[in-house]
Amino acid sequence: MKLDQHRLRRQSVAFVHDLIMAGLSFVIALALRLGADTFEYFTRDLTLALILFVAVCAVVFRVVGLYRGIWRYASLNDLLAIIRAASLAILVFLAITFLVTRLGSVPRTSLIINWFILVSLLGAPRVLYRVFKDRGFDHLFERETLRRTPVVLLGAGDAAEVFIREMARDRQAPFKVLAVIDEKGTRIGRRIHGVPILGRLDRLDQILTKLKAEGRDPQRLILTKKPSRENLELMLDVADAKGMSIARMPRLTELRSGEDQRLELRPVAIEDLLGRSQAKLDRTAMRRLIEGRRVLITGAGGSIGAELVRQVADFQPSHLSLVDNSEYQLYQIGMEIGEREIKVSYHCILADVRDCGRIEQVLRSESPELVFHAAALKHVPMVEANPLEGVQTNVIGVRNVADACRQSDVAAMVLISTDKAINPSSMMGATKRLAESYCQSLDIAERDSAVRSNGVRTHFVTVRFGNVLGSTGSVVPLFQRQLAAGGPLTVTDPEMHRYFMTVREAVELVLQASALGVASPREEAGKIFVLDMGKPVKILDLARHMIRLSGFRPEKDIEIKITGPRPGEKLHEEIFHASEPLLPTGNPGLMLAAPRTVNQQLLGRSLDELAALTAQGRQGDAVALVRRLVPEYRPSDSLAPGHDSSVSQGPA
Repeated sequence: MKLDQHRLRRQSVAFVHDLIMAGLSFVIALALRLGADTFEYFTRDLTLALILFVAVCAVVFRVVGLYRGIWRYASLNDLLAIIRAASLAILVFLAITFLVTRLGSVPRTSLIINWFILVSLLGAPRVLYRVFKDRGFDHLFERETLRRTPVVLLGAGDAAEVFIREMARDRQAPFKVLAVIDEKGTRIGRRIHGVPILGRLDRLDQILTKLKAEGRDPQRLILTKKPSRENLELMLDVADAKGMSIARMPRLTELRSGEDQRLELRPVAIEDLLGRSQAKLDRTAMRRLIEGRRVLITGAGGSIGAELVRQVADFQPSHLSLVDNSEYQLYQIGMEIGEREIKVSYHCILADVRDCGRIEQVLRSESPELVFHAAALKHVPMVEANPLEGVQTNVIGVRNVADACRQSDVAAMVLISTDKAINPSSMMGATKRLAESYCQSLDIAERDSAVRSNGVRTHFVTVRFGNVLGSTGSVVPLFQRQLAAGGPLTVTDPEMHRYFMTVREAVELVLQASALGVASPREEAGKIFVLDMGKPVKILDLARHMIRLSGFRPEKDIEIKITGPRPGEKLHEEIFHASEPLLPTGNPGLMLAAPRTVNQQLLGRSLDELAALTAQGRQGDAVALVRRLVPEYRPSDSLAPGHDSSVSQGPA
């Protein structure tokens, strides 16, 4: 209702404006015809003629649909509509005055003058408004031409106007825009370059049916803006039922510059299914955290680590140390950073976080002020099959890095954690929870200890989030490989849900959390920053959507196979533990979990014992100790003593 009122209010303002212009054009035409003595000749008949002319214009302007166009996108189509409306108004007025007064009350030549003035007064404000918005005249003289494939646009904003304009400018363009769907509903009944805005998204099915009945059968839906997850699912359902494909145009910020630029459609990205709004970021604080500092990143060649390297490099640290135990991945990210236009000092270091002596030597030689610890074994089935390796990397490796940070007077260490650390059902989750506990205990110990003689106190920030779309070994690349092979797509359980976010968004929020944590170390000591992951996504729905976005039909063209949960998997992931009360932060994309902490010295002795058991290969005893240290951990049967584990080959 509010949207309808808003639309009617804007149309009413435009209508009143045009009636004022109509009356003004009548008076100006008479002034030009009669000269300086116009108002001496302005008789009662001329006054009635003025009122009649305005009344005729009011009716004609409404009848010809002059208010379907949007001033923001005024173009040649709208100017032609004004010419038609002005011509019809003059002709109707001429006919009425001829029948009533035989044109005795109005100079006949003034009507010709009036036509030119009326067109100018109606068209000029629209043109000037468009020129003001676009800062130029480039897009005014564009008309729609015929294209081959009929399409419907979803979204009635600037991107839709760009698409329609590009189709009009390029006579070889492959698409003909039949209609526009307005998500907000504020512009229904209006036009963009002559293309009608027919209705809201909830009437998409009826609109497509009506267009087909009129002989204008749309073949494709094109997204011109990022929809919510619910709206995208509705579009996919309708497109699937109608046998239509769906694509999106590049976002306006992605378009290349240049006169010969051609707009190319893209497939709907899987991250669009998240329907997440862009988090507001304090980039000034992020830059203040990194700029001019020496930064070290472990796991720099992995999905999260590599994106951390890219974004940290953008904030121009004085030196960037890239640490990874994979030669190839380290080579790749090193080459990428070395080829960037904006150069940054960097050093690629082959090292394993499990090697305590090597890590201490690296931190001494590199002297970082800020350390991001992204190195981890993260694949649940792999760690479930190799639990001692998980302990070595995810627990002992974290302790090695954290202790080296204290010894080297690092200002802050940021630990990247996971939602699988909450009530873990897997060894991977349990080891990450132990890593969290150790960094939390160190952070509180550092807060409560006296500042060292050099004035340095190491701050430990822990950031926890869920699954990252497209990261190595995650479900999306698996589905993509299975689609390329013709299926089936394998889902472990129909009720499996997961939290997802893009790798770029995850790292942005990691940097934001780091900036907040480092800025107020005493207040946030031992607390865990948790990224707002939005709503969980049903993996079965994700599989169906990916099949549809690939142009196939679920269960008809591509099979979905339920394989059963793998060892260590949970149906539903959690972000917070029940004993972790939520605390607000200054950013809506971040939350704080109050710590469940243990004594740092006691935990340190337990980790010494765990390291010894791991070194001796005593898997059963090591798992039992992990279970005592993480009471909520419930290991799978595959980790029972004497069980011969092997890596599961099921879906991620």
